[in-house]
Amino acid sequence: MGFFDALTGTRRPADGVEPGSAEELRKALLGLNGPDVPYAVRYGAGDGGAHLVAEWRVAEPVWQGLFLDSRLTHTLRFRLRPVPQSHEVRVVQEYGEVTRVGSPPRLVVSGQYTRGQGRTVSRQWALGGGADGGPRATETFRFDTADLRDPLRDTVLASGWIWRGVAFGSL
Repeated sequence: MGFFDALTGTRRPADGVEPGSAEELRKALLGLNGPDVPYAVRYGAGDGGAHLVAEWRVAEPVWQGLFLDSRLTHTLRFRLRPVPQSHEVRVVQEYGEVTRVGSPPRLVVSGQYTRGQGRTVSRQWALGGGADGGPRATETFRFDTADLRDPLRDTVLASGWIWRGVAFGSL
């Protein structure tokens, strides 16, 4: 792995993994969707050149309570564009700032925007009594951007494609 690969988060599949077709890759990535995951993978036609977009479900009523309760201040989106000639998926990771408005509160993405590789982890703890009578901290909420990035990246690599992070330029 070169310096720029490390900087952009680029990963290559394991030796001997034959790349599948672009359509098989798309099906595998769209197959990550489900009612129990807090993110959605969708077609991204017209979204900055992306063929697929994966993002947190902050706007969906079923998930909005979780994101409101967590007091998160950012949302996360991955724009993906498969390049069949080189069997790589070009990926842009984007962050948007989120604010709470209205009553009852709802999340709205503000004008703040950044892009690039990174990781954010937020945790909430509750203090209570342990079995031995002493204090005990219990994790009540955990938000990690890797919970979205890792399934995407692992699916791309398992399909025999390169995960190429894009830090500069267009997708």
